[in-house]
Amino acid sequence: MRYAVPLAEGKLTMHFGHCAQFALIDVDDATKTITKREDVTPPPHEPGLLPKWLGERNVTHIIAGGMGGRAQGLFAEQGIHVTVGASVAEPEELIAAHLAGTLTCGQNACDH
Repeated sequence: MRYAVPLAEGKLTMHFGHCAQFALIDVDDATKTITKREDVTPPPHEPGLLPKWLGERNVTHIIAGGMGGRAQGLFAEQGIHVTVGASVAEPEELIAAHLAGTLTCGQNACDH
């Protein structure tokens, strides 16, 4: 599995489409442990670009604070599972909670 978490100053940012970087984090399917983290800078924001760009990087899961409905649909078309409503935290913390089934998610922080 490969997770993508949008970052600002090393933590989850609520502004998914306009984040400074993404943490791409590989997780071993069998042991559910993090095996690698790579922070990458996305291309300039353009509607509809990130689903394809992250799909090309083999992302299977996204944890976000908020994301518009259209974007969620485009990620689903790429086979990428999206979790929205996460709170600001370190990416590894969020992923560990997601894997354990304890990730608390509130309202989608995006209104478009």
